Amino acid sequence: MVWSSFSNQSPSFPLTFSLQADAGLPAGWEVRHSNSKNLPYFFNGASKESRWEPPEGTDVEKLKVYMAQNTRKPEGKIRAAHLLVKHKDSRRPSSWKEQNITRAKEEAIDILKGHEARIRSGETSLGDLAQTESDCSSAKKRGDLGPFGKGEMQKEFEEVAFALEPGQVSNVVETASGVHLIERYEPDQTIRAEDATLE
Repeated sequence: MVWSSFSNQSPSFPLTFSLQADAGLPAGWEVRHSNSKNLPYFFNGASKESRWEPPEGTDVEKLKVYMAQNTRKPEGKIRAAHLLVKHKDSRRPSSWKEQNITRAKEEAIDILKGHEARIRSGETSLGDLAQTESDCSSAKKRGDLGPFGKGEMQKEFEEVAFALEPGQVSNVVETASGVHLIERYEPDQTIRAEDATLE
């Protein structure tokens, strides 16, 4: 899935710590950094296309090395994605998927446990499910919340997210927003090129 363009976002700038050729990207592409999201993205100067995931033809191993060497890692911050299922008692019982959410909390937990079982079995990933099943607007970024520090998220969410190891997925977490599954990422993790599709 191709994520939305950054054309309407706040100004951003190329990462210029080393030659972009070292990034393993196809000709015409460069790594930039979104100031509004505090995340790296990929930009083609000729076509003006912006995308979150690496373009087709990227050398993923070179990109991993480049990102590890050149992306800024905010001190004291972690990066995580989540899949949120809201219920009628959520702080805001509506989402991009459903204007008026009426399900009970128990039903939301059952739905989330079904998603958790699919993730743990290896059938799918949290990011893949978040795109279609999460009630959070982060669904369009595969649930990715970007880097955050302590005090920036709800207490219950923060405690679990900080306790996870990179790559680990939580059990069901309850907050005022609803019920969540959380996956902690490496700070410089990017979406795999093989997950990307062309427009």
